[in-house]
Amino acid sequence: MMDEYKSLQKYFNKTKKQQPKKNSFFSMILNHILISGVLLLVCLCIMKIEPDFKTWIDKQVYHTNFSFAKINETYEKYFGSIFPLSTIDTDGTKPVFDEKLVYQSKEPYKEGVKLVVSQNYLVPVLESGIVVFIGNKDNYGKTIIVQQVNGIDLWYVGVENNNLKIYDYIEKGSLLGETISNEIYLFYQKAGEFLNYQDYLE
Repeated sequence: MMDEYKSLQKYFNKTKKQQPKKNSFFSMILNHILISGVLLLVCLCIMKIEPDFKTWIDKQVYHTNFSFAKINETYEKYFGSIFPLSTIDTDGTKPVFDEKLVYQSKEPYKEGVKLVVSQNYLVPVLESGIVVFIGNKDNYGKTIIVQQVNGIDLWYVGVENNNLKIYDYIEKGSLLGETISNEIYLFYQKAGEFLNYQDYLE
């Protein structure tokens, strides 16, 4: 029995020696860098040969929006919230704010519309979506951009909210924020192009 064990041990030792050595971490990194470099060179060559390819890449990267909001809506419909902790009600109460947009007058402004509302007006979310921008836009001012589930980005200009964060999912009719003055500016955009507000604003 002892001889058999020794022979098995010798067999296993022999097979281990015959197995090729695994690539080291360094060689894996080097392979990735080489492959990335080759792909980059191929892309650069294609862009130089075919100018339309460069235009297509530019459009896909800088002007086409990935519909995070639509994916989130679909996921929640079938699987529940992506962020389950956000649905936990710690004190047994939830703020209720289910309003529609009310304004006194509207008129075209730049690529969108200017709405006159009451002072310190609480602005409702016009369509469910994900907050993709909060901050100041050149030539517009304080802006909140919501990527709506219908694939349209809606810019709310002149609205302030200190509680919202980037990538928050907000429901239609919920509170977006408070107006800075008695005016709101809305801009509808899709794939980098501004849309006619009359097709979307009631």
